[in-house]
Amino acid sequence: MTLRAVSPKAEEFFRDEAGGMRWQRVPPTEKRGRVQTSTITVAVLPEPSFEQVRIDERDLEYRTCRGSGPGGQNRNKLETAVQLTHKPTGLSVRCETERSQHQNKQAALALLRAKLWQSQQQRSADLRSADRRHQIGSGERGDKRRTVALQRDQVVDHQTGRTWKAREYLRGEW
Repeated sequence: MTLRAVSPKAEEFFRDEAGGMRWQRVPPTEKRGRVQTSTITVAVLPEPSFEQVRIDERDLEYRTCRGSGPGGQNRNKLETAVQLTHKPTGLSVRCETERSQHQNKQAALALLRAKLWQSQQQRSADLRSADRRHQIGSGERGDKRRTVALQRDQVVDHQTGRTWKAREYLRGEW
């Protein structure tokens, strides 16, 4: 389950919450008072922002060629197809759907911009995923940051050794 924070300061507030936690509780349906233990993992990640893809004209290489397929004299004589290459990434697109070279150039630029944005988003998602995996760890019981024992009304932070009352912790008074 993923929870999203709405406050802009949420990342700062929950910065120390990342990692594994052990929750101990006695459920209301438990007749003999046995303690159940669960492990949860928490990752605190910044919300990604939409970045506009900016393409410098000097980074582009245009090539024109004749379109392929049926189309008659216009298709066979004029170079209306455009192949556009982004030099820094080596990403290349070809557009020959329109009748004029100018329209194909605009369409190719829009397609290249979309592909660059998608690759940028994928890189951002990969970095975010790696950061999340680093914060969560293995999720095993021994890999815990805090223990929340509701039956003893106690929360122990294993990093600092600090202890709180569970009801204060659950209200955010820590």
